[in-house]
Amino acid sequence: MNTASAPKPRVLVVEDQQDIAELLLIHLRHEGFEAIVAENGVDAQRELDAVLPDLVLLDWMLPGGQSGLDLARKWRAASRTKHIPIIILTARGEETDKIAGLDSGGDDYITKPFSPAELMARVRALLRRRAPEQLADTVTVGELTLDAATLRVCFRGQELSMGPTEFRLLHYLLKHPDRIHSRAALLDKVWGDHVFIEERTIDVHIKRLRACLQEAGTMIETVRGAGYRLSSKP
Repeated sequence: MNTASAPKPRVLVVEDQQDIAELLLIHLRHEGFEAIVAENGVDAQRELDAVLPDLVLLDWMLPGGQSGLDLARKWRAASRTKHIPIIILTARGEETDKIAGLDSGGDDYITKPFSPAELMARVRALLRRRAPEQLADTVTVGELTLDAATLRVCFRGQELSMGPTEFRLLHYLLKHPDRIHSRAALLDKVWGDHVFIEERTIDVHIKRLRACLQEAGTMIETVRGAGYRLSSKP
């Protein structure tokens, strides 16, 4: 009896440099992914409108006046695409550039020239960790509720929008309220075996999470010299 094979994870590569795009396609397909290339923002949006990918490799600098960061912000703001993992690709390697890439909605960041083996490891790790703490449960602390089954977060009955990394981070904090979590502990519990993430990246995601939570962002407290805590007290 024939059995259907599991579908290949679909990766959208948004890259206008043909040599880099072809290199990425070769390695992605060798690793068992279905890979599609878009050379600009218009083509990338068309691909997303047709079929949602499991992950996007997004170049910062794109032709046509729309940068990769513009696309990341746009996709994070849309309910249909806000949970897609995004890895920013760029030749910009300064810390301020990394923060800008993460602030725009990227879940990870890798600079050119990069090792294809490292990039594939990051792709696999990001797909593995899409929901490490995400059981089909509902967690409520005060007036803040997270429903892992539907990927929804509500505060005082209003639904809040956030990316997949912030969702996982909030889920973990909500399940362990009033505890102080060091950056290293959050990396271990939320990012798992993704060894490439730096501890300072936690600060960027906490900042993004607070912004996504709006008024409820004050629930996440910075404990000087120790880490972060989600307070259950109003």
